[in-house]
Amino acid sequence: MRIIALCALIAAHCVGASPPNFVLLFADDLGYGDLGCFGHPCSLTPNLDRLAANGLRFTDFYVTSPVCSPSRAALLTGRYQTRSGIYPGVLYPGSRGGLPLNETTIAEVLKTQGYSTAIVGKWHLGVGLNGTYLPTRHGFDSYLGIPYSHDQGPCQNLSCFPPDVKCFGLCDQGVVTVPLLFNEIIKQQPADFLQLEKAYGEFASQFISDSVKDNRPFFLYYPSHHTHYPQYAGADYAGKSPRGPFGDALMEFDGTVGKILQTLEETGVINNTLIFFTGDSGPELMRKSRGGNAGLMKCGKGTTYEGGMREPAIAHWPGFIKPGVTRALASSLDILPTFAKLAGAPLPEVQLDGVEMTDILFNLGPSKRQTMFYYPTDPSVKYGVFAVRWENFKAHYYTRGAAHSESTPDNSCSLLAFLKYHDPPLLFNLETDPSENYNLDGDQWDAVRKQIQAVKQQFEASMVFGESQISKGIDSLLEPCCIPNCRPKPECCRCNSAL
Repeated sequence: MRIIALCALIAAHCVGASPPNFVLLFADDLGYGDLGCFGHPCSLTPNLDRLAANGLRFTDFYVTSPVCSPSRAALLTGRYQTRSGIYPGVLYPGSRGGLPLNETTIAEVLKTQGYSTAIVGKWHLGVGLNGTYLPTRHGFDSYLGIPYSHDQGPCQNLSCFPPDVKCFGLCDQGVVTVPLLFNEIIKQQPADFLQLEKAYGEFASQFISDSVKDNRPFFLYYPSHHTHYPQYAGADYAGKSPRGPFGDALMEFDGTVGKILQTLEETGVINNTLIFFTGDSGPELMRKSRGGNAGLMKCGKGTTYEGGMREPAIAHWPGFIKPGVTRALASSLDILPTFAKLAGAPLPEVQLDGVEMTDILFNLGPSKRQTMFYYPTDPSVKYGVFAVRWENFKAHYYTRGAAHSESTPDNSCSLLAFLKYHDPPLLFNLETDPSENYNLDGDQWDAVRKQIQAVKQQFEASMVFGESQISKGIDSLLEPCCIPNCRPKPECCRCNSAL
């Protein structure tokens, strides 16, 4: 049945039918166990649950980094962040660097086939001098959003819940308040968190409607701020979840997903649209109940344990993707080559780390991917990858905790769990032990360790580290300000224009 569906898709392209649309949903700091459809008993996510019920749910889906910027770089380019230079750590409001302009994004790949492209939400791949690294310089026709994490500016005096509940915590101090950009123009500073998702939903719906009206295929990328700290939600969702502020934020994200689905249905293109959902990294466990849940997975954000880089993922396309569950190994790296194949677009002429997933999507077939490589937040040639997954086995060559994963009972997650080298590497069977509790330390596992060592050596020999964009440093003059050259900065950077 799925082979017939794929053949029908190919035949439709041959006779000139509309190519598929793509909607890419990307949550922020969402744990493997945070969604109702992935087992959380108190999360209210009816729209994501509907996508899962009517689509394909991935149990073994990975991102390439346990923190924001590098994970997003890999998603959009199909290449490990080490190649593009988005390491170590994340980009900041005044960062001199950003995603290099010679990197090819999904948006740029699809534009070669006439696609309209838009992003709504969190960019976090650099701003730079005069907006050098903004989405509009990377293939996106239009953009509405905050260009980095919404905690990267003072938030103690901002409202995160109505009527005027101040944001939890202080966020980053001594920098400008977070701006809301339309394309490259600052429309609000600080951004109004209570109205933000409403604006995002309206922008996304208008983009879809305009694309359909113009008879153009489209790519909509919605990297949400939810559920990153500090959580926020407008009047429609505040106080509505049994999970408290985190649950309210998650509900609001799900509500925006619902608005996008409604628009796809009303414009008649839902059956010609591939929707793909996942998240950028594991939960920030240091926030306790405000930080998300990794489910069965060990540790969370900032670590190379499963909880840091294994994410919920869902693919949905009525008539082409059969409802079900796949245990096939897949990654955010694989989205670019998959979208390119379905759109009939040529791949970038660079070293890609992703593989296309159409056999998984349409036939519940095996993955072309056998391995996943786990880089820490600060990758280096000296240490290489910290861990390798090969088929069902995962070997840890180095382990380390992280501040982001403090507060759990597992001491391995703590910041005080310093870098430790393992020889022989720790070995786990993730099929029988997804929580990485039971090291396979007998001689009978030597053949598996040798196989993993061989693929590790082959991969690392092929890896060419790009110049670190984050190590270029920070210049406070580059922080986005709606009143250029005002004084005293950052306090003077305030404005509120109509969207």
